[in-house]
Amino acid sequence: MSTGDLFIGLMSGTSADAIDAVLVRFPESGHIEHIAHESMALSTSLRSRIFALQTGTSRDIYDVCALDFELAECYADTVNALITKSASDPSHIVAIGNHGQTLLHLPGGNPPFTLQVGDNHRLAELTGIDVVGDFRRRDLAAGGQAAPLIPAFHRTLVPSEDSVAFLNIGGIANITCLLGNEIVGFDTGPGNTLMDAWVRAHKEESFDQEGAWARTGIVNKKLLDTLLADPYFQRPPPKSTGQDFFNLTWLSQKLEEGLKPEDVQRTLLELTAVSAGIALKRRGIKSVFIFGGGRHNLFLIERISDFLGEVTVSSTEQLGVDPDYMEATAFAWLAKQRIEEKPGNDPRVTGARGERVLGVIFPA
Repeated sequence: MSTGDLFIGLMSGTSADAIDAVLVRFPESGHIEHIAHESMALSTSLRSRIFALQTGTSRDIYDVCALDFELAECYADTVNALITKSASDPSHIVAIGNHGQTLLHLPGGNPPFTLQVGDNHRLAELTGIDVVGDFRRRDLAAGGQAAPLIPAFHRTLVPSEDSVAFLNIGGIANITCLLGNEIVGFDTGPGNTLMDAWVRAHKEESFDQEGAWARTGIVNKKLLDTLLADPYFQRPPPKSTGQDFFNLTWLSQKLEEGLKPEDVQRTLLELTAVSAGIALKRRGIKSVFIFGGGRHNLFLIERISDFLGEVTVSSTEQLGVDPDYMEATAFAWLAKQRIEEKPGNDPRVTGARGERVLGVIFPA
C-alpha cells in the first residue's frame, strides 16, 4: 500500500438511518479499489431530531447546533472503526470526504439554501485526517441546484459511448442518464421517505422489510393519480427535492378518509416505482444500475422492473461498486477532486453557471 493514495467517503442520507463509510483507492487506470467499509446506525433519538428539522416540525436553532456537534462525533467514531477494521495507517489517507447530514434542501427557495451538519473541524480534530466537506453550497452559489452531485462520478464508471442509467433509491430517488456524451441527472421524487414515514406512523417499525407490508395492500388508483399530479413530477430538470417537501404533511393533504393503511403503503411504493420509471423511460435507456437502501425492498425492485419492461435492471456490483456504498464512494471521489482542484459538479445536471471546484478543506 503506497503512502498518501487512500480516501474515505462518508454518507448519511435523507433517511438518516446510518452513517456509511468506505475506504477506497482510485488508480489512474482500472477499477476503483474498495479496501473496506463500515456502517454505524444512528440512534432513535438522533433520527427523531433530524426528522423534526427536516420536516419543519422543529426550527430549534439550539438543536441544529447540538446535532452539528453530535454528528461530528458519530462520523469520527465511524471513521476510526473503519481504520481499525482495515488495519490501515491513517498517514496513508489523504482526506475524508464528508457529505454531512442534510437538514434542509431548498434550492428553489427565496433565498435558496441547503444545509448539511456534522462539524468538519471537529471531525478533523478527532480523526487526525484532513476533511473535505461543505460540497453543495458552491454549486448553489453558482445558480445550481446543488444536487444531485454524484452523476459526475457516475460518468467515470462506464465507457463514454455507453447509454446507461443509474437509479439511487435513498430517502429521495434520483437518476443519472448517460447517453453517449450527454448526461441528465435529477431527483425523480420520493424514494423510501414516504414509505418509511408511513410505516413508522402505523406499525412502529423503521421500514417495510422487503416491501412485505406493501404486498398485503392494493394500489388506490385515485390516490396514485392525485400524488403524481403534484407539479414537481412535471417540472423539467434541473431539479432536486428533499424530505422538507415530500413528507407526511404533503401526503396528508392528499389523503381521503377511510383508506386502509396497507393500501396507502402499497400506493406509496407504486409512486416511487412509477415516478422513477417514467423519468427513465422518457430517455430511452436500455440498462439501469440500481443502488441505495431501497434496493433491499424486493417488492419495489419488482415493480420498477415490471414498469421498465425490457430494460435490463441490475445493481452497481457489476461495475465494481458496492450498491450500499455508492454514495460514500462518490464523496471520497469528490474529496479527491477537491484536493486536486478539479471540478466536482456537472452544470448540465445541476444547472450551475459552469463547472466548479466543490468543497472546503478542513486541515487536521
